[in-house]
Amino acid sequence: MGRIPQETIEQILQATDIVDLIGAYFPLKRSGGNFKINCPFHGEKTPSFNINQAGQYYKCFGCGESGNAISFLMEYENLPFIDAVKKLAERASITIIEEAHDPESDKKRRKISRLKELNNKAARFYHHQLLRNPDAQHARHYLKSRGFTKEVAEKWLIGWAPKNSNLLLQMAREGKFTGREIVQAGLGGLKNPDHPKAGLWVKFYDQLSFPIHNDYGDVVGFSCRVLREDDKRGKYINTNDTPLFNKSKLLFALDKARRSMGKERFALICEGQVDAIVLHEAGFENSIAPLGTAFTEDHARMVKRYTDSVVLCYDGDKAGLNAADKAFRQLTAQGLPVKFMLLPEGHDPDTFIKDHGVEAFRELLDKAKDYFDARLDRELPAVNLSSASERTKLLQSLALSVSAMSDELLRDATIQNLAIRLRLGVDDFRRVVSATKKEQKKISQQTRHSNEQKPRVEASPIDPFVAYLCHLALHSESVAEYLREQLESLYECLEETLGSRILLELLAKRPNVESVASKQAYLMTISEQDRHALEKSFSDAIPEDPVESASDTIAMLSARFYQMKEKSLRSRQNDPNLSAQEIIDTLEEAKRIQTILKALDQRF
Repeated sequence: MGRIPQETIEQILQATDIVDLIGAYFPLKRSGGNFKINCPFHGEKTPSFNINQAGQYYKCFGCGESGNAISFLMEYENLPFIDAVKKLAERASITIIEEAHDPESDKKRRKISRLKELNNKAARFYHHQLLRNPDAQHARHYLKSRGFTKEVAEKWLIGWAPKNSNLLLQMAREGKFTGREIVQAGLGGLKNPDHPKAGLWVKFYDQLSFPIHNDYGDVVGFSCRVLREDDKRGKYINTNDTPLFNKSKLLFALDKARRSMGKERFALICEGQVDAIVLHEAGFENSIAPLGTAFTEDHARMVKRYTDSVVLCYDGDKAGLNAADKAFRQLTAQGLPVKFMLLPEGHDPDTFIKDHGVEAFRELLDKAKDYFDARLDRELPAVNLSSASERTKLLQSLALSVSAMSDELLRDATIQNLAIRLRLGVDDFRRVVSATKKEQKKISQQTRHSNEQKPRVEASPIDPFVAYLCHLALHSESVAEYLREQLESLYECLEETLGSRILLELLAKRPNVESVASKQAYLMTISEQDRHALEKSFSDAIPEDPVESASDTIAMLSARFYQMKEKSLRSRQNDPNLSAQEIIDTLEEAKRIQTILKALDQRF
């Protein structure tokens, strides 16, 4: 695979408006000449994420994230550089013709491509086993009992992982996949990590397989269901974390549902894969489900990309209500309105549609209520409000959910509504919510601190004077040319100044500073550490006479350098071990530096 030419990256950035790009994910608020949103990379209630349309960059003054259109897609959608550029190119209808690239990058891309290919082949292999293997009769019988036809199994590529694990390994060998690739794809592991030649074990066997797709439709992993009651494994087993698969960042059926989610203006979220498939086949094509795990902040962000409201359709039992409450907290924290459709206790979407039909389900969906109203409809009949303990337990549970709401006006309206229904004083309930909110914030901060997170890339060390010169050079060709002319006289000073390498590389590469796209494309060619160092000064204003400002900055940089050098020489002159020649040389050097400093003093 090749490298995308610099000129093509510039063309793509030229055709991309970062305001339009980020505005496609979030509603933007104008703030002077810029735009603001709540930062998508860290939780906050007051917008500190600024988007500068003139400079085509963003900067969060809360967490420090910054970058351009490409880096936004890389960070927000967890895409590698090449995929982010290609996505922007597709959006701008620009054809990419790639050049030769370095072997290391090619090797990484080939690895990811191979893992995708292996997962896709495994999905087709499992599907073939379901349809053809005589030992899969019980799997076919289970699907039939759930109302799944052969056409449904084909549409969703449902499969069966055979009990004989050698069949999968044989398929992989025939496809020339290595044991290492099988392990990296999450399909198996080493029997003895200390002795790789001991062979492999296979993760999935005698299970229904539901392939999990990414946004592009590639199979990135599996969620597999056990079929026998005496099977002591969990009901669902997912692929472990791999370079392709993270269940906290994937939603089942999202690749099929996202268009309908946008068209219908809401997502219908259920608990499991089978429910999601049943709902799709019944015509509710905006249905999605988490992968047998709690609904996460990443899940909520993904939903918000494609729609602006949610209806929760969880099982009517206690476990379903608890799961719905956790999902509500994540979704409302992202500002998404949430409704809850009440299924009769003991029913899930699959059983309800089987027993009552699609139209009855649609009626329930149309009658879905605001989350809290629906929840109280279900819970209040079983609560004795005259009992202090039961009342307190319900109150604390509700306060936990209300405190997660990011919309202050909606939160206050909800507090008033709940207070009326529970026969409470509004101010009393408001105090409980406020205390709960503070406690949750404290817990959240402790959790973020203790959890393993992606380490933030530190900016390269750079002297403030050098950073400012880079800033001027990136905005004025006259400054860049002036600095190139001064390089010979500045060499001694720059050699011992932090970050001078960044300035020298900038002047040598000569990006077209009159083009915002060219500047942003240049920034994507340097290291992330260097880019962060330069981005710190992006919000600085450009003076009326940038060349004069650059000249003054050079003078101050030089004055500081020579003052420090003079101080060092004075200290050296007091060394009793200096030879006569060393004393003469030191005095001559001190005289030269004093002449330079005198000239700099006269300048100011």
